[in-house]
Amino acid sequence: MFTASNSNMAQAYDRSITVFSPEGHLYQVDYASKIIEKGSPAVAITYKEGIVLIADKKIFSPLILPESVEKIFKIDKHAWVACSGLIGDGRRLVDFARQIAQENKTYYDDPIEIETLVKKVANIVQYYTQYGGARPFGVSLITVGIDSLGKHIFEIEPSGATTEYKAVAIGQNRQKLLTHLEKNYKENMSFDDALRLAIKTISLNLEPKQKLNSKNLEVINVTDSENNISVPIEKYNKYL
Repeated sequence: MFTASNSNMAQAYDRSITVFSPEGHLYQVDYASKIIEKGSPAVAITYKEGIVLIADKKIFSPLILPESVEKIFKIDKHAWVACSGLIGDGRRLVDFARQIAQENKTYYDDPIEIETLVKKVANIVQYYTQYGGARPFGVSLITVGIDSLGKHIFEIEPSGATTEYKAVAIGQNRQKLLTHLEKNYKENMSFDDALRLAIKTISLNLEPKQKLNSKNLEVINVTDSENNISVPIEKYNKYL
């Protein structure tokens, strides 16, 4: 029987970031994950020559300037990050990532490896789940890039856990989007096939009568050259 004392005990675990519940939960970290489930999605897919990274900026008002809404951030010439959840939290982690990348460049005169960058950022995320007086970051990150070891797509969760993927989705309806990627992803796709799959995947988050608006999308083509640029709207308009 659930008594008042049981309720008070549950609230104690609920309010403390550093104490595990008897079921093995850190509730504040769980709540951070719930925030991400409400965030607009982002998708990354590796293809033969590089990586396609796409994010839905979810602009609902015609008064908003689309270019003022950022979901994808450049970390270094070879590394990019997409965020879902609290974008303010994401920008803070982007600042950390840029600092880490620049320090590596200064110390070693070489671009940082993507996995090293991801682990260092994940360590910062994990730190905020371990000590009182702070809260977890309410954001998930897709970190993509190409280094001497190849093409990489990593997800960083609010717990600080990291996972590498061939293709991944974060944000609202994540499991539905992942299932679509699992069924349709193929090795060594062309850029056009990867872009088409990314747009189709992200569109699954829409309501039945909604349509993707090119102004709401941010698309980056990451290659092993230094010319990683936003994909022109005309390039993906035909897939909307």
